[in-house]
Amino acid sequence: MKEKVVVGLSGGVDSSVAAYLLKQQGYEVIGVFMINWKERTGTLTASCTWEDDITFAEMIAKKLDIPFHVVDLSDFYRKRVVDYMFEEYGKGHTPNPDVLCNREIKFDMFMEKAMELGADYVATGHYCRKAEVEKDGKTYYRLLAGSDPNKDQSYFLCQLNQEQLAKSMFPIGHLMKPEVREIAREQGLITAERKDSQGICFVGKVDLPVFLQQKLEPKQGNVIEIPADFMARKKSVEKTPDNFKKLCHAFPYKPWNGKVIGEHNGAHFYTIGQRKGLNIGGYGEPLFVLATDINRNIVYVGEGKTHPGLYRPGLFVPKEDIHWIRPDLEIPVGDETEFLFRIRYRQPLEKGRMYMREEGLYVLFEEEQRGITAGQFVAWYTDDEQIGSGVIE
Repeated sequence: MKEKVVVGLSGGVDSSVAAYLLKQQGYEVIGVFMINWKERTGTLTASCTWEDDITFAEMIAKKLDIPFHVVDLSDFYRKRVVDYMFEEYGKGHTPNPDVLCNREIKFDMFMEKAMELGADYVATGHYCRKAEVEKDGKTYYRLLAGSDPNKDQSYFLCQLNQEQLAKSMFPIGHLMKPEVREIAREQGLITAERKDSQGICFVGKVDLPVFLQQKLEPKQGNVIEIPADFMARKKSVEKTPDNFKKLCHAFPYKPWNGKVIGEHNGAHFYTIGQRKGLNIGGYGEPLFVLATDINRNIVYVGEGKTHPGLYRPGLFVPKEDIHWIRPDLEIPVGDETEFLFRIRYRQPLEKGRMYMREEGLYVLFEEEQRGITAGQFVAWYTDDEQIGSGVIE
């Protein structure tokens, strides 16, 4: 009997080719489209993108002669992803909805629906790979980076667990993006030249302040400039375990550290490293957000992309927010080890050292990192295998 694989058909070229390859490999393939978001408030597209996507997905299913189903997960998406976004932004954090979408929707609720259809596996068009290793008589599933360095999406899957990986397939992870498009052209798939989706997972491009104002009230406050020389004076902290908290937490700016240069409509609408949306002129170089103070409703900024306030030597992940994809490789409290780290999608892997302590883990990088942001995920790797991840405090 053929093994049954449910493919999440998104209406894009990647999932289309994933479905085609699985059918060629002899699996019984079922295409399923997820409706996760129907609203348009704050979106920057004139049409409702999911309606276009579902049309393309259905046409691909017909072309490949596979069954096609539609599941509406919009209630779950709102509760588990969008409400989480509002809550995190309200705290002054910057969440990653794509990571949450994969953990909570694609590889949880969607996987559950797929199993109800009798699936043995769920497949997606992610650019990553899966492997197995036997250890002490137990099988562990390895999440590996995609072969295409420009499209590697393993970071977005950094919160998956062993149970989810066991039932997952990534049919295009060994391919380059141009190869995927060429396969689609050769097979006459209508998605061959379709542009990749952008913006928030399943929502699309948004005007973030407008989108967030569905739940978060505008609130006028001060924009305060922090001089570069002030930060330079504060960065002489030695890299030792005794100084972890000073090295791995955002600098605690105070209103008197700088001068008021403008106003904003809510500190929770801004994120570290942001350049656009400040609307303050008169400077030789652009202004960048260095930090936000939600309690005082202050946005701290600095001039120039090399402002020292944009860079930090380390980060901290609270104990409750640490996740090990490979639980067998977990670092015990009191130990330390070197990993390669990534704090955002497409960022080159950076060398650093992890220190495990009772309260959580600290990471000190070989080189200071730009734009470390609370609420984002840090993922750690050994070579091309992702070992774990955590939410930055």
